[in-house]
Amino acid sequence: MHTIDEFDRAILNLLQKNNKLTSLEISFEVGLSQSAVQRRIKRLRKNNVIKADISIIRPESVGLEITCIVDVILCEGNTKAINDFKKSMSKCKEVAHCYYVTGSYDFVLIIQAKNMAHFEEFQKNYLMDNLNLKHFYTHVVMDKVKENYNIPF
Repeated sequence: MHTIDEFDRAILNLLQKNNKLTSLEISFEVGLSQSAVQRRIKRLRKNNVIKADISIIRPESVGLEITCIVDVILCEGNTKAINDFKKSMSKCKEVAHCYYVTGSYDFVLIIQAKNMAHFEEFQKNYLMDNLNLKHFYTHVVMDKVKENYNIPF
C-alpha cells in the first residue's frame, strides 16, 4: 500500500476538484516544484491511488432523464448465482453502479434511463426475466440533492 503524505493529499484534493489543472498550477498551490508534482502524480497513477482521469457528464445532457435505485434480492445466495448476477449487471449499459451489499438486499443498482419506457424495458430484460431474482424494489429519484465524487480524507 502506498503511503500518502500531506503533499499527496493536497495534490489529490486539487485534482478531485479539477483534474485539468497543470502541474505548474498545482505546484503553486501545494508549495512543491513542478517536477516534484509531476513525479507524485505519476506515482499516484502507477500505484492506482488515482483510479481514472475522467469527465463527469450530466446524464440529462445526453438524454438520460431518469435515475432509479433498485434494491435486489436473489433467490439463491450461492457463489454461482451471485457471480452470474454480477456479470449480467457489469455488461448492462443502463447500470451506472452495481453494489453487492450486506443486509436485507443482495445488490443495490443505480440505473440511468432515457424515460420510464426505457427503464421498464431494462427491468423486463434484466430483472423480471431473471430466474434467480426473488424480488426487486425500485426507487425513482425525484431530486439529486447531493452528488459527490470526491473522496474525503
